[in-house]
Amino acid sequence: MEKSTRIGWIGTGVMGRSMCGHVLAAGFPVSVFTRTRSKAKELLDGGAVWKKSPYEVAKGSDIVFSIVSLPSDVEDVYLSEHGVLAGLSEGGTVVDMTTSSPKLAVKIYDEAKKKSCFALDAPVSGGDVGAKNASLAIMTGGDRKVFDRVLPLFETMGKAITYMGKAGSGQHTKMVNQIHIATTMIGTIECLLYAYRSGLDPSEAIRAIGSGAAGSWSINNYGPRIVNGDFEPGFFIDHFIKDMGIALEEAKRMSLSLPGLSLAHEFYIAAKAQGLGKRGTQALYLVFERMNGIER
Repeated sequence: MEKSTRIGWIGTGVMGRSMCGHVLAAGFPVSVFTRTRSKAKELLDGGAVWKKSPYEVAKGSDIVFSIVSLPSDVEDVYLSEHGVLAGLSEGGTVVDMTTSSPKLAVKIYDEAKKKSCFALDAPVSGGDVGAKNASLAIMTGGDRKVFDRVLPLFETMGKAITYMGKAGSGQHTKMVNQIHIATTMIGTIECLLYAYRSGLDPSEAIRAIGSGAAGSWSINNYGPRIVNGDFEPGFFIDHFIKDMGIALEEAKRMSLSLPGLSLAHEFYIAAKAQGLGKRGTQALYLVFERMNGIER
């Protein structure tokens, strides 16, 4: 891909800031919009150009990336009269990396096609650490030839980059990811509570099981944060509740019963009710502590 390819970026939160930074560091010209300009300061200081709206970003870009919060934000960014598709020139490409609705991904794909433009849905997994280290898993839906064209940009952000099929397939794959993580996180929390109550050193317990059959990304990455009392967001509880809600909606549409996911969803709703929505997903541990009368 030519380094003269103009990149637009919308959304510079916990993950988007680092992801965009990798693209900028690779030498591509980048224009940026985010609702809170101060969150883009590091990128602007590094050479990115500020734009006042998604429409303005699209007008000056060949490929526009986004990673925002909610499906409603995605819809506004792409499909409003001042959105990306209104400003994008014929032949342009959009890549939504938000975890969003599969059916919305298909809608954006169809609307882009009407303008002779291209669209990929490419949600990511790996949290803030993966974003900072450019080691994200990227799951992509859309046309294969468009994926191949954008691949060099994906490679600046991630390591496990997979083409999953037609539009919406990236979002469906992310739902698979979130379903697995939801119940794995409960296992992570419960095993650490057991270690604590039985008198074990929880850090040593993580080391003992982390490389065996019980090893998982959650126990090896979030386990130490929990032990150290670090509940800052690599991924917000609020956003995880949104993701599980999408997965449950899609499962219902497919007449699929997922009781484990439903249970995890209820636990995370309880966490939000206790004021933990803006904490990291590992902060569910605090809910289980309280249920068991453990004082931190």
